[in-house]
Amino acid sequence: MKINDFYKPMLDGTRAVLFDLDGTLVDSMWLWRQIDKEFLARYGHEVPKDLSKCIEGISVVETAHYFINRFNINESPQNIINTWNEMAKYKYQNDVYLKEGAFDFLKYLYESGIKLGICSSNSNILLDVVLSRLNIKEMFGIVISGSDVKKGKPSPECYLKGAEALETDPINCLVFEDLIPGIRAGKNANMKVCAVFDEYSKADDNQKKSEADYYIKNYKDILDV
Repeated sequence: MKINDFYKPMLDGTRAVLFDLDGTLVDSMWLWRQIDKEFLARYGHEVPKDLSKCIEGISVVETAHYFINRFNINESPQNIINTWNEMAKYKYQNDVYLKEGAFDFLKYLYESGIKLGICSSNSNILLDVVLSRLNIKEMFGIVISGSDVKKGKPSPECYLKGAEALETDPINCLVFEDLIPGIRAGKNANMKVCAVFDEYSKADDNQKKSEADYYIKNYKDILDV
């Protein structure tokens, strides 16, 4: 395997690659739309059309607070997070898979000695479940969840924490993201960013392309196999 010539500049000087998880590395955004619907139905609410946009990129803790305030839910943030984890766990254990070409790209980076990290808004328990099941957990030097940061994306906090943990200057880091707040988080951290196509954010593709340094339809774009 080698890198497609068009994407070689993307990896020039790159010593660490940081991935968002949902919609970026794994195809999982569909399940969160379903969980939102099922969860809100318990409290007599339908899913508002703007909900996805309102919670894009923010941490799981921030999302729980948002639900409490917007839908007047009389539960603690941790109880809500626990409920979401239980609702999602089965799906992550059985129905979530890597995006096309992702495993080969991860393997290439890992065997090339480039440090790898996950910087996700998701919870620790679900990150552990899916990374272990997909047999890629050992490739990542660090995994930062939404519970590990005070501010979600577009704040650069998660990516700066990732760079620090991997002992890599942000300027030598490359970020992969599927959502605009995540792309902005990477840019705010002074990192190169590659936007990734995802069916659930395809309406934002033009803006993703304009704000990111690179864009891929899937990870097979990067590799000449």
